[in-house]
Amino acid sequence: MLPLVLSACGGVEPETVPSGDEAAVGVREDGLASVRLRLMAANITSGTGQDYDPGHGIRIFQGTKPDVVMLQEFNYKTNSATDLRSFVDTTFGTGFSYFRESGSGIPNGIISRYPIISAGEWDDTNVSDRDFAWARIDVPGPKDLWVVSVHLLTTSSSVRNTEATSLVSRIKANIPTGDYLVIGGDFNTGSRTESCLTTLSQVVSTASPYPADRNGNTNTNAGRNSPYDHVLPDSDLRAYQTAVVIGGSSFSAGLVADTRVYSPISEISPALSSDSGASGMQHMAVIKDFLIPGDSTAGSVTVTSPNGGESWAGGSAHTVTWTSSGVTSVKVEYSLNGGSTWSTLTSSTSATSYAWTVPSSASTTARVRVTDASDATVTDSSDGAFSITTSGGGTASVIINEVMVNEPGSDVTGEFVEIVNIGTASADLSGWTVSDAASVRHTFPSGTSLAAGGVVVVFGGAAGIPSGTPGAVVASTGTLGLSNSGDTVTLKNASGTAVDTATLSSGVSGTDGVSANRSPDASASGTFVLHTSLSSLTSSPGTRASGASF
Repeated sequence: MLPLVLSACGGVEPETVPSGDEAAVGVREDGLASVRLRLMAANITSGTGQDYDPGHGIRIFQGTKPDVVMLQEFNYKTNSATDLRSFVDTTFGTGFSYFRESGSGIPNGIISRYPIISAGEWDDTNVSDRDFAWARIDVPGPKDLWVVSVHLLTTSSSVRNTEATSLVSRIKANIPTGDYLVIGGDFNTGSRTESCLTTLSQVVSTASPYPADRNGNTNTNAGRNSPYDHVLPDSDLRAYQTAVVIGGSSFSAGLVADTRVYSPISEISPALSSDSGASGMQHMAVIKDFLIPGDSTAGSVTVTSPNGGESWAGGSAHTVTWTSSGVTSVKVEYSLNGGSTWSTLTSSTSATSYAWTVPSSASTTARVRVTDASDATVTDSSDGAFSITTSGGGTASVIINEVMVNEPGSDVTGEFVEIVNIGTASADLSGWTVSDAASVRHTFPSGTSLAAGGVVVVFGGAAGIPSGTPGAVVASTGTLGLSNSGDTVTLKNASGTAVDTATLSSGVSGTDGVSANRSPDASASGTFVLHTSLSSLTSSPGTRASGASF
């Protein structure tokens, strides 16, 4: 049976819930109609002691501001109650509670902005230096959040599945299905299809999309080549998942916090660019955000501008405005086709205006929509259509110009799709997709624009991008997965209409390290040929076939 109070839980550190701050958290809970809940899995110790003493992980915590952390290797200085309380106060705040399992060399733990009602540990019989740490947390709203912090073994996938089977049994026996559940931490999984994740899918969601760093890399270990760390919510909680928003940045599927590639680094100050690469740094932290219902109140939003009849020039700066009542934050979107499809400007803002650079795509049926970020039924859009004009009557013309199907060697991160705008006006690529014959491999984020004569190159992974490649981005799914025996690459706009298709035969796909390129180069009517038939180069991502700039 689960203990009902902290004092009954083995291994609870003294004074884990400061009595003076619990009431303040309760006031915050009662006053909110919806609450953004940021959950983090973090094995981000550094140095040689498997502890947080060096401070690199502390800065990452301070910069990303999680509400609940599933912590691994929870060691700090002498591990006394005073030192641990000091770590929590300095890193998160004096109002945070914590639980740390006892009698372990590299203990798991849980740190929470909200009161920990009860906590404890379940024995992991496969390992001697840590167990499964759990906590029941009084988050805003009618449900409690049950959190399990895990650190599975590196020994083998079969052992990890044994651990997962034991954990699922404990969860089914002890945690009410009506409450929220999240399992997080260091799973040491070599792939996302490992059997332990299949086992855990009985109680939590292990499906995509997966959190990614600024470059689209979803892997989390120190070498950034394996998905070791996870935040896995149950279906009840996953229904409220939303984009992770930090400063002006939004990560639709969640964030892998690698400070080496995060930009601008000022958004997660005081974290330093070098922190994730510090000596002995274990892994990258993983973050997911959720907008959970609190004490709900009736809300309303009303779009005031643009509200119909306006004519705005593409590329010009305008302000979208709205009024709201009883709403904490809103999602702002726009449509270029009368509302058939929508592109997101911001997934969450508490303001009543948004500074917008109008896309350079002509439309006579444009509209703006504003929606309560936690209740999609509270929404309003422009009363009438407004127009977007482009100067000089130019038009965009976007094509697939070059595709690396058969990557050099066996590193599939080197696969790429080069997309060129050969038109005379810029193109708004928000919501456009790149797919092969199997599935969608990349979705361009909101606000992506491709200038006339511009180029963007979608790579299978960050490691495959040659230094200095113009317009290089990483596939949002973490791979392109092109077939060396031939494939079809399709570029679709936000409405799902095919803009261009490259059908690549085995003849242009079967030569290792040689791309398929349009002939003539950058021609919408050109056929695909081996790149070596156009120049001495085997490929030319981001440049013309000759190597010259577009």
